[in-house]
Amino acid sequence: MLQKIGMKTHSISRIATDNAEKTDLEILQERAEVLGRAGERLSAALQNLKNIGDAIERKMASFHEMTRNVQGPFSFNELFDKHSQAEFLLEINSDIQRYNEAREYAKLRFYYLIVTREAIGFRRHRCVEEQYPIPPKKKVLKKISWTDSKNKE
Repeated sequence: MLQKIGMKTHSISRIATDNAEKTDLEILQERAEVLGRAGERLSAALQNLKNIGDAIERKMASFHEMTRNVQGPFSFNELFDKHSQAEFLLEINSDIQRYNEAREYAKLRFYYLIVTREAIGFRRHRCVEEQYPIPPKKKVLKKISWTDSKNKE
């Protein structure tokens, strides 16, 4: 009879250990999924930021190309009247504002990823900073000239 009691205790102990290991594995899987989602959201935010930045660069390059081809007796200001300049300035500054807002969102997603890593137990984040660099903020344009399209801010 003592052997049967010992076997039951051993079986219960083994079941408890198996359940604890299974629970630990489920916790690890959930942590990995949460961390993965945080990384994916940051990647998506950075990709959106890059897309907006690329659109700004294309517009500025197009503007530069137009103004570079200004020749003859007309000056830049004569060829591009105040209204055209103002429209372009509004459009490009609107894009820059959108870029800076997207940048702030990416910074927030970066912060969430760091907080998630901290909660899981990671304390060093240099690899995250290298993997997900946040580009600098862009400055709005006060006025336009042909040199603005050559400057990368």
